[in-house]
Amino acid sequence: MSTIEESIEVERPVSTVYNQWTQFEDFPSFMEGVESVTQLDDTHLHWVAKIAGVRREWDAEVTEQHPDERVAWKATSGTSNAGVVTFHKLDSTHTKVMLQLDVDPEGVAEKAGDALGIIRRRATGDLERFKDMIESRDAATGAWRGDVSNDGKTVRDQRSN
Repeated sequence: MSTIEESIEVERPVSTVYNQWTQFEDFPSFMEGVESVTQLDDTHLHWVAKIAGVRREWDAEVTEQHPDERVAWKATSGTSNAGVVTFHKLDSTHTKVMLQLDVDPEGVAEKAGDALGIIRRRATGDLERFKDMIESRDAATGAWRGDVSNDGKTVRDQRSN
């Protein structure tokens, strides 16, 4: 399993950046290779992506989520991955987004791509495209302000659109 850690500074308030990140179904607009993300309920997602030229599908569960602070997840089927994105207020208009991703590449092509640093470069590019997207607008496309405890249960739901 490989661990990737990347970060980027975004010129937007932490709440705007966090709110946009919670719009999981918008991920294909900035994540290379991601064809679709379907939000099944507050904590369950279905992903479809092309990885090293191979179409992969997997389900993931949001295991922890705290508004303006963090979103953590783990795959529950298919391609093995887990991670956390944290949001750090630098000042009233700047946020640092930090990604930690654990991936277990499947097959020869994915393992070779990982060894060549392709997965790391893709994560870096995804963060850069996210930055470009959120900085090109005044507000997030929506928000989910629910709090998910580390046992995967929704504590409160303050959904806004």
